[in-house]
Amino acid sequence: MIHPDTELKFINGEIGYGVVATKFIPAGTITWVLDKLDREFTPLELQEMNPIYQNILDTYTFRNNKGNYILCWDNGRYVNHSFNSNCLTTAYDFEIAIRDIRPGEQLTDDYGYLNIPLPFRAADEGTRRKVVYPDDLLKYYKVWDNKIKKVFGQITKLEQPLESILPEGMWSKIENITHGREEMESILNNFYNGKGEESSP
Repeated sequence: MIHPDTELKFINGEIGYGVVATKFIPAGTITWVLDKLDREFTPLELQEMNPIYQNILDTYTFRNNKGNYILCWDNGRYVNHSFNSNCLTTAYDFEIAIRDIRPGEQLTDDYGYLNIPLPFRAADEGTRRKVVYPDDLLKYYKVWDNKIKKVFGQITKLEQPLESILPEGMWSKIENITHGREEMESILNNFYNGKGEESSP
């Protein structure tokens, strides 16, 4: 489920639609949580579908560390890529704002951690990276972990509209990490190694 203070908006002809903040979203805010309405499809289920459904899933899903395809039921599926994204996923099936997001600003992800099956050239943002590769998570997980760690401690200090749909026990885990009683798991845990098994760092 995407943060409630967002809306779907047409960005431009090249990008299409995107998810835009309607209110100020401070760094450390949980911006998306995998919820009970999101659908999970195995590669076999995808292969057995009519091509029209395959195209939809190819466009709007990401892959988890088991190689299964996750389809968000709400506007979360329209979050666009950026090499300088303002949101990052965590190892806990939720995403977090890594910097303040202003009203009217798009919420963006780096597709490099979404286990894409094939490389693609993204819009040029003036960054060193120009292409998203399937193994970007292996290359950049330490950079992304550090960005998450910088704001993770803010989670319990902020109003979190999505707190109620976090899995049972997750808030306690977040508190334990925030207070140094537990290590934050790496985003690398999300990597799909191509063998249908969870990858370990």
